[in-house]
Amino acid sequence: MSNAWPEGLQEMLAGWTVDAIGARPAFEGFAEGLAATPGVSLSFKARPGVSYSLRARHTAQKSRELFVLLDVVDDDPDNRWLSVCFYADMVNDPDERGDFVPKGLMGADACCLTLDEDDADMRDYIAARLAEAAAAAAEGRE
Repeated sequence: MSNAWPEGLQEMLAGWTVDAIGARPAFEGFAEGLAATPGVSLSFKARPGVSYSLRARHTAQKSRELFVLLDVVDDDPDNRWLSVCFYADMVNDPDERGDFVPKGLMGADACCLTLDEDDADMRDYIAARLAEAAAAAAEGRE
């Protein structure tokens, strides 16, 4: 991962040594993809024992703080998993794999996808939603 990560992210990754489901490489891949997207900035919030949240925002966004919240759920540090939440109006969920969460993301309706097992198809599905949300944010659709 990049040396220019938000404060605290490198430390969290350094301490993530047990990864039974392969969530860490998925998280790192998603984060690297977001970091490489023009106009996207990342912030990080650590809540050990609860979650580690990577938040992506695009410079074209005027009213929303982010376009995706990528959480490493830390309720069991030996079995971390990912919850990836988008504003429901910024992504499609064509295979209906996400959970619709009313007012679940910064007070707005959300679509949240879960990676809680080693599932290459789900990783690809999440990556496609990340690209879709980033494109929507870049167009100022928020």
